[in-house]
Amino acid sequence: MKALKHEWHHTTVIAVRRGGTVAVGSDGQVTLGTTVMKHGAAKVRRLADGRVLAGFAGSVADALALFTRFEAKLDEHGHNLERAAVELAREWRTDRALRHLEALLIAADRSTTLLVSGTGEVLAPDDDVVGVGSGGSYALAAARALIAHTELTARQIVEESLRIAAAIDIYTNDRITVLELTS
Repeated sequence: MKALKHEWHHTTVIAVRRGGTVAVGSDGQVTLGTTVMKHGAAKVRRLADGRVLAGFAGSVADALALFTRFEAKLDEHGHNLERAAVELAREWRTDRALRHLEALLIAADRSTTLLVSGTGEVLAPDDDVVGVGSGGSYALAAARALIAHTELTARQIVEESLRIAAAIDIYTNDRITVLELTS
């Protein structure tokens, strides 16, 4: 008999940069199979003495390991976001243990927004909006529409985009956390 494998579904994280402010937000739901295990998980954090915002989608344990390594890379490279992200992605892709981590990381400072993956990608979005996770594409589409057709702030766009994703994606809830940095 084949063992039943539980699949963790984690979250929606989105970053929006507008009007000199970057906002990074996430929902709080953690799901195991068809069961909601937690409603209010913290998936966004301030790193590098508050100079960098980061959010993750994926396995919680993997993401926490990434936060720790990413913060160490930020410290090692003088809080230079791009350099730290490239070094994390390189290590993530080549390290035997890290290679198996299942997560995506969004990171932003006052001037740059990046998506970092375990396959070695460090991507800066063309339009200052990036979304990841099971509801990431819904939140991304909503954010792009809100940017194009409203005067909402970055924070308001993140909040509304996450609410829209929560209404569509069963692995995303409306317990929203948003962090901001202003240039």
